[in-house]
Amino acid sequence: MAHASTWEPMSTGLREVAERARREPEGRFHSLAHRIDQAALERAYRRLRADAAVGVDGVTKEAYGERLEENLRDLHERLRSRRYRHQPLRRVHVPKEGGGLRPIAVSALEDKIVQGALREVLEAVYEQDFMDCSYGFRPGRSAHGAIRALHGGMQGSKVNWIVEADIASFFDSVDRATLQEILRIRIADGSLRRLIGKCLQVGVLEGESFIDPELGTPQGSALSPLLGNVYLHHVLDRWFEREVKPRMAGRVILTRYADDFVLGFERRDDAERVMAVLGKRLGRFGLALQTGKTRLVPFGRPPRDHRGKGPGTFDFLGFTWSWRRTRRGSWRVACTTRRARRRRILQSVSRYCRRHRHEPVAVQHTALTSSLRGHYNYFGVNGNARSLRGVGRQAMRIWFKWLNRRSQKRSFTWERFNALLRKYPLPVPRITVQIWGSAP
Repeated sequence: MAHASTWEPMSTGLREVAERARREPEGRFHSLAHRIDQAALERAYRRLRADAAVGVDGVTKEAYGERLEENLRDLHERLRSRRYRHQPLRRVHVPKEGGGLRPIAVSALEDKIVQGALREVLEAVYEQDFMDCSYGFRPGRSAHGAIRALHGGMQGSKVNWIVEADIASFFDSVDRATLQEILRIRIADGSLRRLIGKCLQVGVLEGESFIDPELGTPQGSALSPLLGNVYLHHVLDRWFEREVKPRMAGRVILTRYADDFVLGFERRDDAERVMAVLGKRLGRFGLALQTGKTRLVPFGRPPRDHRGKGPGTFDFLGFTWSWRRTRRGSWRVACTTRRARRRRILQSVSRYCRRHRHEPVAVQHTALTSSLRGHYNYFGVNGNARSLRGVGRQAMRIWFKWLNRRSQKRSFTWERFNALLRKYPLPVPRITVQIWGSAP
């Protein structure tokens, strides 16, 4: 869930592209394809993970790198002469948080290289266009940045109503023809757009079946998150900034991470007006709001003498957001781990401990430490310490339970288990991310 984008210095040529895009926000680029040279392909290769899943070609990064210069020279020549063909995607399914399976497309290694080089060029242009409200899959930005921005927007201004929205199957619903028209606004280079089209108009192998979908950007493609951002920049961000905000009577805010977003409003009538047109706006571009998951939530700051809980809660980026009293008696926006996310990490721990209970304790400890540390690093924000401690206690009890089931006879007492924990301690929950001032 962290999804923190990495950042690396641009090449000189791409820096020139970025500077021109910044100077000319309405300008069009007629010559970009030549930026995908052999050096760009090599940079894209270096960024690939060594343990990434292989595509239909079965080629690993290590095998491709044995003759790297020769392979990249051949790939570049095929790109220049338009002989390059994107291979079919290999589809796998991974569990979704709310149940069910999420389809992920795995590209062949050369296609990953081309996608990475393409993304580098497109980022140089569109990073100058994207707005501050957008945080997902952007260099130097992360989910924690979106959380800080939303917290600051609600804590420091009059946000009394929240529209919690969810786009149904966004990446599978993107209209490719519309996306190409949006790209045409900035990218006049037909060669580059054709190459993007090759990465979009590609079939999928699922087992022995071949599927040729007409909609969507393949989930799992290195290019898909950027193209999704370009689409929603046009469909949502720019529309909200240029057309919605000027028509509102009170203050409004938008925070978006990829296809997850929330809208904040000072006035209820403004919120209701936007809710009435939001579905229509998305529908014009082939998108739809998830039935039952888009709602209007009262979220105004409670008066100081208010008794009981705050007015309402909503979910965003794995957290449940609410108003909570501080030790001094004032009200502060708080975000705590969603129940579904706590349940997911504990189910993962339990599943691992059950399947690997006969492994050496040191091996189990390494895996559990990695899993818990990842959870703590993402959810370790101000005000969430109680939830983290609860996950830590439950994880410890789960480990104790499955160590005791390595044989028919109970082999561990709590005294012996505590001695084991002194040798193999589980990570201590810590606040690692400050979303306001200093930790409470």
